[in-house]
Amino acid sequence: MRIELRDGVLHTDGAPGLLATADYPYYRDNPSVWRERLRSLRDETGIRVVTSYIPWRHHQPEPDVLPDFTGATRPDRDLLGYLRICSELGLSVIAKPGPFIHAETNYGGLPDWICPAHNPEVEPILDAEGNPNLWPGSRLGPDGRVERWPLPAPLGGHFTARVGDWMRAVGKEVLQATIAPDGPVVMVQIANEGLFTDGALPLWSYDYSASGLAFFRSGLSGYYGSLDAYNQAHGTGYGDWAEVEPPRERRNASTVQEQLARADWGRYHADLLAEAYHGWTEALAPGVPVLVNLNPPAEHDHSFDGWLSRVRPERWNGIHYGFTNWMGVVSTDHDSHARYVLAAKRAPGPNLEENWGFSELYDRAYAAGATSFHQSLLALAAGATGINVYTGVATSGWGADMDVMHTPPYPDCPPIDAQGRPTDKAGTVRMLADFFEVHGAEFLAARQVAGPTWALYAPYAAVSAWTPSDRSAEPVGGAACGRALRAFHERMRTEGQDYRIVDLESVTAEALADHPHLVLHGGAFMHRRVQELLTGHMAAGHRVDLLGGEVPRLDELLRPCTVLAEALAGTGAGPTDGPLLDGPQVVTGNADAYWRTVAGSEDTGYLTVLIQSDNEGPVTVHLPLGAGRSAEVTVQGAKGGAGILRIVSGELGDFLLTGLNSFLGSAVVPMVAVDGEKVLGQVPADLARVGGSLRVLTH
Repeated sequence: MRIELRDGVLHTDGAPGLLATADYPYYRDNPSVWRERLRSLRDETGIRVVTSYIPWRHHQPEPDVLPDFTGATRPDRDLLGYLRICSELGLSVIAKPGPFIHAETNYGGLPDWICPAHNPEVEPILDAEGNPNLWPGSRLGPDGRVERWPLPAPLGGHFTARVGDWMRAVGKEVLQATIAPDGPVVMVQIANEGLFTDGALPLWSYDYSASGLAFFRSGLSGYYGSLDAYNQAHGTGYGDWAEVEPPRERRNASTVQEQLARADWGRYHADLLAEAYHGWTEALAPGVPVLVNLNPPAEHDHSFDGWLSRVRPERWNGIHYGFTNWMGVVSTDHDSHARYVLAAKRAPGPNLEENWGFSELYDRAYAAGATSFHQSLLALAAGATGINVYTGVATSGWGADMDVMHTPPYPDCPPIDAQGRPTDKAGTVRMLADFFEVHGAEFLAARQVAGPTWALYAPYAAVSAWTPSDRSAEPVGGAACGRALRAFHERMRTEGQDYRIVDLESVTAEALADHPHLVLHGGAFMHRRVQELLTGHMAAGHRVDLLGGEVPRLDELLRPCTVLAEALAGTGAGPTDGPLLDGPQVVTGNADAYWRTVAGSEDTGYLTVLIQSDNEGPVTVHLPLGAGRSAEVTVQGAKGGAGILRIVSGELGDFLLTGLNSFLGSAVVPMVAVDGEKVLGQVPADLARVGGSLRVLTH
């Protein structure tokens, strides 16, 4: 069996498929129940791939003792035994060795002995004011709350060495014996939501440590080539790279040179992720594809900008993009919806953590499977290549060494409860898993029907990330990105349109041709190569619209460069108004609709309908098809629910639809109709047709 990830899509022996997974934290359960819990997960949900973190603190609690993966020191550390059970049950595994895992564990899964507060050899990660970043540790303080401990600097010498030791141990002692095709491990995920669940933090939050700044200045030397070239671009007179200081104060840029310095800092954040990812992967030497799971942007006004400047998958060279969702109920909260969609669209890759089990810890809405079902379908509609049930099984067997913060069960409402029994959610997950087992490859190959593509120029994000929230004025030169993209997202959603995102600094002219209509926000400077790329795009007959800001007239070193300005002046291109695409339109009801078509047939594809929590009554979608034809699609489902319909030659095929949302007290007799063809349930229930067979799930 050969496992590959191509453009974020799982290929097994060359055949593509949608990656449907569920997490099981083996380290939180007694080994005596591992087999039964995994069997229940497999049989009740249809999931065949399990994800599992491998907590460093669990397997190596003492620095001078080698990690235990066989259970020699304690039975629940028998990772090899756990993986053997997975293999015997026919389950594949995505192993997740950190080094930081979060997962509601003490100190994020790091061992206490790697904390800078306990080990003076470990350098702390620092913010712009020189303060260490803190994370809940493993002890309760006098006030009964968990003490907050400093996190290690990711490139600090001692931390790097010990992480290397940990990763090499996992690679040699675990992966060499368990990777496919002879073992169950098909992929590896490293890190967690950035490095230390910090991928969404502001650019001034880290890393101003000595090791971080040394890497920053080394990066400047490589980018500019010489200190003279740096000084010329920035208008400075430094005599040594060590004199160059990063931005620290959140305020508007007063000069274009100051903008350029902020672009440098944004590039450093992207390079910092890449450096750590590659160093940890090299030590692990896994022999299978490696993923990461970026968290979406945070809720702050600057969050899109900071996230876009840091999250640059195109710079990871062989490490694959994945993402998570922990920011709120997207069927209710527009802000959560926007942040989630951006994470799904940024690059091809799977959702590696969707909340299917935590209602008490996060939001009571997650007690209902409809909430997570809605979000999983939104991720796929927006571009994700896989879904994850986090977690699939409730656990209750951990000790204070792993988690002093939470009481069993963990989590409180997953598909399989702490006694191994299926809950109502198990049937909902089963519908998803079975539908995409049949149709996943075709769904992923189908083309999203989308309007214009947002042309991302990440240096603009790094500039505008520093603009204060109480300042409406744009920085000098009008450089903006994240907030402009957020406004564009809202416009497209209001118009019922879909869109894509392309990274201008890495895309080739051939790949860009797949995006015939580009929109972007301008700024004072832009790399000459990118200006020439956009100019060539227009010369090939494609469209480029500037939706704000000024046309760049400088290159990446602030030298005169008017290539793009002249091309735009020649075409008369400018801001565009009105609908941008004749896509699916929601005629009645409050919902979002996404349509993707199968190659060679504009009237065959998949329509995803995402019903908002305040919707009343049926949702009707006007669906344009090929050759001037159209269809009227009607869906009657629960508030906050969702449906996906396979439409074949304009007629209804298989489908999924939620008619029940217990959290909202919504119980609807489900119905789907395409023109005159209708399938109507008999009672309030979830309704599905998979492989032509009708299913009713009343919970």
